[in-house]
Amino acid sequence: MRTISRRTQYGLKAMQALGRRYLEGPVLISALAAEESIPLKFLEAILLDMKGRGLLESKLGRKGGYRLARPPSAITLGSIIRILEGPLAPLPCASETAYKACEECVDVANCGTRIIMRRVRDAISDVLDHTTLADLLKQVEAGHVSLENPEFLMYHI
Repeated sequence: MRTISRRTQYGLKAMQALGRRYLEGPVLISALAAEESIPLKFLEAILLDMKGRGLLESKLGRKGGYRLARPPSAITLGSIIRILEGPLAPLPCASETAYKACEECVDVANCGTRIIMRRVRDAISDVLDHTTLADLLKQVEAGHVSLENPEFLMYHI
C-alpha cells in the first residue's frame, strides 16, 4: 500500500496547529514552522496550496499570518489529504474522482483486484471523511492518539 507523503504529514501537523489556535487569529508562518519543526519553504508551499483550495486564509501585515478559513469542525481530514495527496484510492481503477482503467485489465467489472481495492478506498474514505479536524484535536487532547495507544489508530476492513 502506498503511504502518505512527508508533504501530507507536514500539512496535517500544520492544520492541527492552526486548529488549536483557531480562535486566536492568524499565525505567522515562521512561528508555525518553528513550533511544528517543519521546513519553512516546504510549509509555505503547503499552506499556499491549502489557501488556494479554500481551507486557509491569510492576512498581510503586522498581525498577519495564516488561519483556518472555516471552523475545525467543518474541515474533514479527507479534504486535507485529498488536497495534499490526491485521490484516496490505492489504484486509479478504484478511484471515484480520478478513475482510470488499468492497461492490462480485460474485465473491469469483474476484476478481483479492483473490487477489493474499491473496498479499501471506501473504508479509508469513510474514516477520513467522517473525521473532522475538531474530532482529531479532541482525541489528541484526550490522549487517545499516541504510540503507546496504537489501538486508537486500528481500523479493520
